[in-house]
Amino acid sequence: MSSTFDSANYATADSPPFDTISSLQFSPRNSEQLLVSSWDTTVRLYDISSTSSRKLEVRAKFDHRAAVLACSFSADGTRAYSGGLDTSVRELNLETEKITALGQHGDSISSMTYIASTQTLITGSWDRTLRLWDSRLPNAQQASFSTPERVYAIDHVNNTLVVAMASRLFHVYDIRKMDAPAQQRESSLKYMTRSLSCMPDGQGYATGSVEGRIAVEYFDPSPAMQEKKYAFKCHRQTIDDVDHVWPVNALAFHPPFNTLASGGSDGVVSLWDHKIKKRLRQYPKLPGPVAALAFNGDGTKLAVGVSYIWDEGDEGMSAGVTPWVGVRNVGDEAKPKSMTA
Repeated sequence: MSSTFDSANYATADSPPFDTISSLQFSPRNSEQLLVSSWDTTVRLYDISSTSSRKLEVRAKFDHRAAVLACSFSADGTRAYSGGLDTSVRELNLETEKITALGQHGDSISSMTYIASTQTLITGSWDRTLRLWDSRLPNAQQASFSTPERVYAIDHVNNTLVVAMASRLFHVYDIRKMDAPAQQRESSLKYMTRSLSCMPDGQGYATGSVEGRIAVEYFDPSPAMQEKKYAFKCHRQTIDDVDHVWPVNALAFHPPFNTLASGGSDGVVSLWDHKIKKRLRQYPKLPGPVAALAFNGDGTKLAVGVSYIWDEGDEGMSAGVTPWVGVRNVGDEAKPKSMTA
């Protein structure tokens, strides 16, 4: 591990996934529960309540037939959902550990988000569709909508759904009227979208790409608001006069403060005040690429997933990155400058 890694500030999983971590999600009702999906074909539910031991204990484990790329909680936190390379959408009962198949996509499921107000799960797939699911009904799949490209990532805030696709395409939907996107956009970044997160205040979203840049976008199409959008360089370092650039693999907005956390293949997690375009904090470097991030509901905890994500192909495996999941407490370092001045 890197000598600068502040491991004492993290509660860590004693039984982490043994392959790349694809998604982290905190329970909406219990900030001590963390859901982790992985390419090792599992979804694990961890309990963080035993912080005195600094360990995350596995409370439940769900085995799948192939790599799991996405997971999400239900509104009440008693169930979870998963999807991945085997194309199946599953409901996971977190108390009984029963798995229920809800239906299938035509190709791998890349992302999902749960709409608490309607108790609807939305999944995005490489089959170029978005599908809506309600597990309470005999026929869980309620609708399917075509997209022009493969879906890489989705996220929502209030009634707005953002869909990031291949070819740098973005669609913005009103989830109450999914038959057509309210807006169609092209990424402000030049290269493939790697991460997406919506602002808790409902004003817009941020995206990260493989070229070490983050774009901050706003939903309001008025010229005044669109003038505020911008992109900035990050997760870069000059070593021996050579510029090194790392992908931005993970983004997460702080729920109360609306500040932004980013995680890159450089093993760094940074906090940003995107309103004034300044970095607030850079945490000590982690022992490998940051693959996933998540804040809990009140923003007092940040979960970090570290694992190799194949940026350097088979050759990169020789670095021997061991998958790792940790949760650290978050304090005033996440407050925007306007609140700390």
